[in-house]
Amino acid sequence: MLRSGISSACTHYICSMSKPIICIGAAFVDELFHATEEMLLATTNNATVTKTAGGVSRNIAHQLALLGVPVQLISVFGNDSDGDWLKKTCTDAGVKLDASITREGLSGKYTGILNVDGSLFTAFLTNSATQLITPYHLGKNIELLKTASFILADANISVDTADWLLSFSNDNNIPFILEPVSVPPARKYRDVKLKGLYLITPNEDELPVLCSEKSFFTQQQVDELLQRGVKQIWLHNGKHGSALYSEGKSDSLHAPDIEVLDCTGAGDGSLSGFILGKYLGKEDLECMKVAHTLSAEILQVNGAIATHLSQEKLLSLVTKYYPS
Repeated sequence: MLRSGISSACTHYICSMSKPIICIGAAFVDELFHATEEMLLATTNNATVTKTAGGVSRNIAHQLALLGVPVQLISVFGNDSDGDWLKKTCTDAGVKLDASITREGLSGKYTGILNVDGSLFTAFLTNSATQLITPYHLGKNIELLKTASFILADANISVDTADWLLSFSNDNNIPFILEPVSVPPARKYRDVKLKGLYLITPNEDELPVLCSEKSFFTQQQVDELLQRGVKQIWLHNGKHGSALYSEGKSDSLHAPDIEVLDCTGAGDGSLSGFILGKYLGKEDLECMKVAHTLSAEILQVNGAIATHLSQEKLLSLVTKYYPS
């Protein structure tokens, strides 16, 4: 029997606060070449370079840990110096790696070429080994997965692994979030059954490739994903903000007007903010405000992580970007 007038829903929320977010997917070394002048093709361009820890799932895990949320990361590291550095970066931030894999060979690397305004010109991905995150490996760590409050995976994982995770999340009533990452990995999921998926988070380029060619307009694409069983679609439209769609409901929110220094990791940060909001029991629109606030802060610093923010500081900044 519940005492002191505490509802069962409130009790569930309190209990979930001790459960980790489990992030599954890529961990890379990010090398970012930032052009100091307008880019020219087929010739030498002057640039500055930075090295940071990256990978969509790793970035989200790192950011959530810095915001005081318990996090487990299931990823793949090489047994090289980069892998040692990546693992130390994670554990120093408070990310646990109990079910991660260390393999023979080089760690994954993301090389981004940024325009002078901080936008992405092109990028290269090498030595990715996310195919090693198999249903068999996850099955060996099923007791850890059962402790999750949310499961997040990036689309770099295989479709078979995503299928396994979706079935697991439905069976255990644990919300599963899929982050498409970019157009090539998102395209893998065009014909995948997504019944019960809690949230998918495409941008305007990724949404069309998740859907059949007969769905040409945005609303048609959203409707198709809802018909395939996705519970919520959070569509990101860059500087125009984002919109969250579910059956019979939609919320939209404009993006803050800021000066962009570096676009790297802004999407990862946005999703980190949204998950934090959900972890704290906030409603959808409030989660979106936290998400946009964190993304705006990341866009104004170098790298993919807002290391200058605590949970308290982030939440206090929401009213700066979205005054009542």
